[in-house]
Amino acid sequence: MPSKKKLNIAVVGLGFGAEFIPIWQRHPYTLCYAICQRDPKKLHNIGDAFGVEVRYTDFREMLKDPAIDAVHINSPIPDHGWMSIEALQAGKNVACTVPMATSIADCKKICELVKKTGLTYMMMETVVYAREFLFMKEQVDKGKLGKLQFLQSSHQQDMDGWPNYWPGLPPMWYATHCVGPVAALAGTPAEYVSCFGSGTIRPELVKEYGSPFAVETAHVKFKDSDLTARVIRSLFDTARQYRESIDVYGDKASIEWPLIEHEPLVMHTAKLPEHKIPKLVKAPDYASRLPKAIRDFTTKGVYDLGKKTHLSFVQGSGHGGSHPHLAHEFATALKEGRAPFPDAKQSANWTCVGLCAHESALAGGKIVKLPAFTV
Repeated sequence: MPSKKKLNIAVVGLGFGAEFIPIWQRHPYTLCYAICQRDPKKLHNIGDAFGVEVRYTDFREMLKDPAIDAVHINSPIPDHGWMSIEALQAGKNVACTVPMATSIADCKKICELVKKTGLTYMMMETVVYAREFLFMKEQVDKGKLGKLQFLQSSHQQDMDGWPNYWPGLPPMWYATHCVGPVAALAGTPAEYVSCFGSGTIRPELVKEYGSPFAVETAHVKFKDSDLTARVIRSLFDTARQYRESIDVYGDKASIEWPLIEHEPLVMHTAKLPEHKIPKLVKAPDYASRLPKAIRDFTTKGVYDLGKKTHLSFVQGSGHGGSHPHLAHEFATALKEGRAPFPDAKQSANWTCVGLCAHESALAGGKIVKLPAFTV
């Protein structure tokens, strides 16, 4: 990738994807060169609001544009695999929202294309750039927690009313928000997994994917490590406030996610008087790690930009302030000619944990090894 030229990014899918347009516009290494959206009205509303001139309604036509250096895919989950594959085949670098794909075969194909072409692929996993994760990782790296002993995470939400492919989706097919952070803290790929399904969802939901479970709970064993992690995932018919949580336990100290969103983390310090062991801690913002032009996006929604405000823009910054960190990592990796975090192999490992976990749940908790290309 040329070191002096700004990178032309094409944003595909303008629901969640629109969150990133001003970030790509303001990042010192990138331009938001093009946008792609099936719905022409939405395409032009957003293009006009953000001043993006190059617009496509057809993904495959967009890939023919030689000016595009990278595509940022924010399409529905079933499209992630084939879109990433075709983009790499067209010579484009790829950033893709989670998960990588809904089949092991597509994950493998993406990894093979990255190896064959030398292009870059990054799964844009928000949680490993959220301020809470960055705080936990910082404490681990500084030795504050001591030897890690156990990890757990959860991602629970109510998907009733969501359109298209969501009804009945197997919970673990969309598990990277809880798999990614524990794997990143363990610092080594998942090697095998055992998962149990619990409860049942409504019959009309079951028929969509043949997945009956209300909750799927997996234990993940990490390669060359004594660490395991428990991950919990639910999508339907389970009462719970939205939660993406991480708990990390060490022999010196541990950090737990609050039970209710937006409350402080809890740090437990060993060998203190019992009442002094827990302490509420607030994760700091890590905007200082970013170029000045995009630091505001860790705490502000991209639609709070005065002149660029548009009525259809209703999403907040969300995801722990991770969006500018994700864009910065991808842009910097391309500029420096290095692998991003997570790279294709890591992205495949995190995605395939969920795919293998669901396979395990359907088989009553049978141990399922991760595919060799991910380990």
